[in-house]
Amino acid sequence: MGKYAVRQVKTGVKFNLKAGNGEIIAVSEVYTTKNACLNGIDSIRRNAPIAALENQTTEGYETAKNPKFQVYKDKAGEFRFRLTARNGEVIAAASEGYKRLDSCLNGIDSVRRNADSPVVEEE
Repeated sequence: MGKYAVRQVKTGVKFNLKAGNGEIIAVSEVYTTKNACLNGIDSIRRNAPIAALENQTTEGYETAKNPKFQVYKDKAGEFRFRLTARNGEVIAAASEGYKRLDSCLNGIDSVRRNADSPVVEEE
């Protein structure tokens, strides 16, 4: 089972979603308060299991309705994903770029599988 590692940073509070092996699979934005951060985690728990997949790396891709995982290529040409909530706000993003599309899709699957993970405080 994974975990949401919540920690204080200079500008606020953020979390990393970690898989059971400790690998970071998704990261959050920086929230102004811990409560806002916990609300972001709750949003992932609600949205990740039901989110559609929008693969923006294919020509003429079909736009999916929110909530959705968006797969795209970054400036380095690597595959990345972000999870958007029903309101279109990004609630989590890939922690790394992936060289292959199937690896990126595995990252999304891992977020779905670990969405109900517990919250832990980290230094």
